[in-house]
This record gives sequence, structure tokens and C-alpha cells, in this order.
Amino acid sequence: MATEVKGPLNGIEEWDDEVKERYRPGKSQEEFRNYDDTVHPRVREFYRQNHTNQTYDFVMQKRAEYLPKQRMEMGIWEAMEYLNTLVDDSDPDTDLSQIEHNLQAAEAIRADGHPRWMQLTGLIHDLGKVMCLWGEPQWAVVGDTFPVGCAWSDKIVFHQFFENNPDAQRPEFQTETGVYEQGCGLENVHLSWGHDEYLYHVVKDYMPEEGLWMIRYHSFYPGHREGAYKHLMTDRDQQMFEWVRKFNPYDLYSKGHTKPSATELRPYYEELISEYFPAKIRW
Repeated sequence: MATEVKGPLNGIEEWDDEVKERYRPGKSQEEFRNYDDTVHPRVREFYRQNHTNQTYDFVMQKRAEYLPKQRMEMGIWEAMEYLNTLVDDSDPDTDLSQIEHNLQAAEAIRADGHPRWMQLTGLIHDLGKVMCLWGEPQWAVVGDTFPVGCAWSDKIVFHQFFENNPDAQRPEFQTETGVYEQGCGLENVHLSWGHDEYLYHVVKDYMPEEGLWMIRYHSFYPGHREGAYKHLMTDRDQQMFEWVRKFNPYDLYSKGHTKPSATELRPYYEELISEYFPAKIRW
């Protein structure tokens, strides 16, 4: 079982800013290769904790704890307001609230003429971060996700920190396929625990498949950005990643200084929410 330690980031949005910088458009391969040596020490420490503690047994423990969805019942907009109590004063680029962050992504998707289900996906994709309000450390809520139970790809950022992960001493987890089978499909692969996987299970009975892929895999950068773990995927998995890649720019680059008005936009998005969700769902 992983040891819970205090997260090093000032706030979980700092991880979003780090990912945006890592994958900013036009970044050269030379810059990316030097990434590990140039990031802020807090980010480096975050990944040390994440890679040390995200073991196969930890993921199984969290799945058993959260997937029965017995925490509470609340509606989608209610969950946004609940997440808004997670205050982040650390981001130097913006003073937007959590609701405003979500609305920015949704509004950018809407402005580009994408379907209503994709607008809704942008609105809700980070709601799994409510786990921070339930006492989960940052490294169990955000961070690049990756498969557990098999060898770690060298495409995972800060790969060297896996040397301190207890699974490094378990030979059954250190082969290319590990506990899985070649081409078994991502639905049969356990990724490191975080807000993506949790929210997927909360909303999987309500959203279109394309939106569910965006939610579940938007932090799986080794897979959809770096091309790792293809040996575990089906052809359909790789095709569906096109939706994740289409969504990713809205997740990373929609943040700006113009505040969307939650009061003005709420009627539109509450109507949109009601098309897909009942008044309350289980969390």
C-alpha cells in the first residue's frame, strides 16, 4: 500500500500549466529532451511521488474504494460548485475559479462549432478532481497516467523515478505485457489512478463513447501523444485516440484571462446537462 505524503505542488492547476508548457505548439525535440532538467523543483517532486506510489496494488485499492460510487449523490452543476470550493491561489497566469476554467474549455469547444456532447465533455472533464476534497494527495488525482502491472514505457515523463516504485521488484510486472495479453485492448488495462479514470466511471452510463474516451484518456500522454503501449491496444483503440487528440488542445490551451460569466452561461449549460444526465448521479 502506498504511503500518503503531502503533494509538492501549490495547487493541482499547477500540473495543468506544466503539461501545457511541456506540449506547447512548436516546442522542439531538443527542448523536450531537456525537459526533465528545466522544470520547477515542485513539479519534479510531484512526479517523484507519483511514480513511487502509483503501484498496481494502490490502483486496485482505489478502484475498490471509489468505483462502488458510495460517496454522495449530486448533480453535475452541483459538482462543479462543489469543486469550486477547491481554491487555488497559486496560478500566476490566471485568477479564474474552477467553474470558470471548465466554462472556458466548454466555450472554446462551442465557439468552434463542435457537437453539444463535446461541449459538455469540456465542461465536466475535470470534475474527478473532487477527490482532492476527500483527502486524496495530489499524486493520486492529477499527473500523466500510465498502465500499471506491466513494464513502464520510457516515454513516461521522469521515467527514472520508477526505480523506487515497489513494483520494480515484482518480476511479473516488468515484462512488456505484464499481467495483460498482447492486443487485449485498453478497456482491460489498469491505468494509474486519477481524476480521469474516476470520472469515467461516474459518467459512463450517460455520455457518448467519444466523450468518454476524452474523459478517460486525456491525461494518458504516453499513449495518445508519445505512441507508447500500442502492443496492448486494438486497432479501434488507436482510432479512438483521434478524439482524445482533438479534445486535447481545448484542455491545454483554452485558458485565458477573459472570465466567462457563470451566471450568464448557467442556463445554457444546465439545459445541456439535462439532455444527458438525471438531476442527481452517484459519486
